[in-house]
Amino acid sequence: MGALAIPVGMQVISRYTDILPVYLWTEELSTFIFVWVVMIGSAIAVWDGSHFDVRVLPDAIKPGWRLLQKGIALGFVLIFAVLFAWYGIDYAKFGFIQHSVMMRANLMITYISVPIAGTLWALFAGYRLYEAVVEYRQSSEVTP
Repeated sequence: MGALAIPVGMQVISRYTDILPVYLWTEELSTFIFVWVVMIGSAIAVWDGSHFDVRVLPDAIKPGWRLLQKGIALGFVLIFAVLFAWYGIDYAKFGFIQHSVMMRANLMITYISVPIAGTLWALFAGYRLYEAVVEYRQSSEVTP
């Protein structure tokens, strides 16, 4: 986020004052950094378990139903993560043959964030699913 503040700050200063000239490359750079912040932030949200999900039913009290609820939510995250990782590779290859307009940077730098994020989502969702199964086993051992 700190890296994003620099080009955005330069844009704001250049637009409203005469201190800096108008740099057009700062908009591209801030877009590239923003994409990476979103993708890494979403992976951290999956790791923390703070990613959003829609709760249609209240949290289950019984361990089996709670495992089913977590399993369904994490299963969907895992499915979409694998899709992002798999198809993101072709997306990154497509970015390899493109360059940005102002900076002339290879767009694979930005596009590669999609399969990386998908891979991290899959790893973290798989681990969270493993934790849910361990929690279920521990709770079923305690409950006769």
